[in-house]
Amino acid sequence: MTNLVARVRRLGGRRDEGASAVEYGLLVALIAVIIAVAVAALGNAVNTQIDNACDKISSSDCNPPKS
Repeated sequence: MTNLVARVRRLGGRRDEGASAVEYGLLVALIAVIIAVAVAALGNAVNTQIDNACDKISSSDCNPPKS
């Protein structure tokens, strides 16, 4: 019986606990992509809001003369 238990344990192979460096790298890459998409989307939204505000005030007042 002990021999059978030992064989089953060997068949299971090595079980690593936790994430490897490759998995952490994939997570970091995924997070970077999500951040880039969020910044691009928010940047466009903010730019649109500023343009709308400038149009409401007047297009010439938003761009002060350069000295």
